[in-house]
Amino acid sequence: MINHEQEFVALINQHQKLIHKVCYLYLNDMNDREDLFQEITLQVWKSMSSFKGESKFSTWLYRIALNTAITFYRKERKSIIVLTEVLPDKAEETNIAEEQLKELHYAIGQLSKIEKALVMLYLENCSYNEIAEVLGITANNVAVKMSRIKTKLKELSKQNAGSKI
Repeated sequence: MINHEQEFVALINQHQKLIHKVCYLYLNDMNDREDLFQEITLQVWKSMSSFKGESKFSTWLYRIALNTAITFYRKERKSIIVLTEVLPDKAEETNIAEEQLKELHYAIGQLSKIEKALVMLYLENCSYNEIAEVLGITANNVAVKMSRIKTKLKELSKQNAGSKI
């Protein structure tokens, strides 16, 4: 029979890519990302008894990871990284040109922490309902925020392109 520790380790191993993406989203330094990964893992361990299975485990994990990352970021006052480690997989799938990808990275780097979290979940192909559950807001609020973020990203990309001329 599997004990709780083995089950926990198996879940962390299964979902570690998700945790790493959150770490890359919020921190630039590799050592800081490792510290954040450990902090997220600790918070998940402490919260395991509160997981009731009412949502997917990954949704619940995203919520803990993002909340921990935001708290960690505020505490450490580190600079936020552009989604350079999160976007390439999506970029390959959609064949975005390298220059466009750079402009997109720059634009995403200008977003707030919450906006970056929304973009990351969106790029993970989460539904608006899943994003809402992770962030603790309504699906309608997610739709409104995503619409605003898309507009903001277009404007920031144009500004970045204009500054190169």
